[in-house]
Amino acid sequence: MNGLFSKSLSGRNAAITFSSFIVLMTTFGVTYYEGSKKAVAVTLNGKERIVKTHADTVKDLMKELDVPTRSNDYLQPKPHHEVTDQLNVVWKQAKQVTLVNDNEKKTIWTTAQSVAEFLQEQKLTLNEHDEITPQLQSAIENKMQVGIKRAIRLQLIDGGKQHEVWSTSTTVADFLTQQGITLKELDRVEPSLTEPIATIRTVNVTRVEKVTDVVEEKLDFAVITKKDERLPKGKEKTVTPGRPGLVAKQYEVILENGKEVSRKLMNEKVIANKRDRVVAVGTKDTNLQVSRGQETGQEYYVTATAYTAYCSGCSGRTATGFNLRANPNAKVIAVDPRIIPLGTKVYVEGYGYAVAADTGGAIKGYKIDLFMPSKADAYRWGRKKVKIRILQ
Repeated sequence: MNGLFSKSLSGRNAAITFSSFIVLMTTFGVTYYEGSKKAVAVTLNGKERIVKTHADTVKDLMKELDVPTRSNDYLQPKPHHEVTDQLNVVWKQAKQVTLVNDNEKKTIWTTAQSVAEFLQEQKLTLNEHDEITPQLQSAIENKMQVGIKRAIRLQLIDGGKQHEVWSTSTTVADFLTQQGITLKELDRVEPSLTEPIATIRTVNVTRVEKVTDVVEEKLDFAVITKKDERLPKGKEKTVTPGRPGLVAKQYEVILENGKEVSRKLMNEKVIANKRDRVVAVGTKDTNLQVSRGQETGQEYYVTATAYTAYCSGCSGRTATGFNLRANPNAKVIAVDPRIIPLGTKVYVEGYGYAVAADTGGAIKGYKIDLFMPSKADAYRWGRKKVKIRILQ
């Protein structure tokens, strides 16, 4: 019985010893396995941690960490690089970004962390007037769209005043809105509001105004002549003095950039009526006290025109020094002194007795110029063929 007990105890001790050995070897194996791992610093999308691994390559390490890598991702060192103790591995997951640069659109994979880094990565530069969305400091997200609007330098002419401006607008209408320019109903814009900004370099805004202008103007009176048999032939006498009238005229005026370009008469109203001047012209023949040959002299026909003391270039004084402006009713004619000497007294048909006291550059040969008190009288006379008689 004791033998059986000893035999049983001996078998139990052997089993315990064997089990202890297995545990010891397992512990030793585990300790050795863990101790043989390499410590690697791994930075995944900016998050750093230390891992221990038996991976032979960086690719194996990433697989072990269950990190799916793509060719577009940033991985340093390269996938086939050997994993060693104290190795530093950096992985940045690539994100898909749609870049719209003006009218050019393309899809880019990037590992940039911000929009600013993305532009730097793509070697894109902006000037101070360009627009970008989202903002430079915005974080890059997968399937994000980054838009760049390139500013264009334009000449803006507003109401005649020129400015140089930068714009990222797409059309002329957008450009005017961006510049804070409001158009009134009559204003004009060149080119048209729908014109793309990219095709032009100058935007011209013409400011158009419609205003009303009231002007008072004189109404010239007419000179009416009446024959008077009581007056000597050729003598004139004012029966009724003339008086100009006054009319108010209302105009519609179009101004472009402050300057008048058109004027249209819309209405007129007489404020004061004119009064015509009535002049009596003598028709009575006067018998001369001397014979024809001695007192009337020669008679011949000449071309007669008329002038006033206020004609263009006139001084108001005759070639003989007579002041016509001070004597508006004087009977004076301008002659060619080679034909009619200055100082000669004459009788002009339809004009009366006069004295040759003036000359004129255009008065050559058988031509005379009759002095008239007003332009209306001169216009009414016009140009005539008349008979003149030289008085001795």
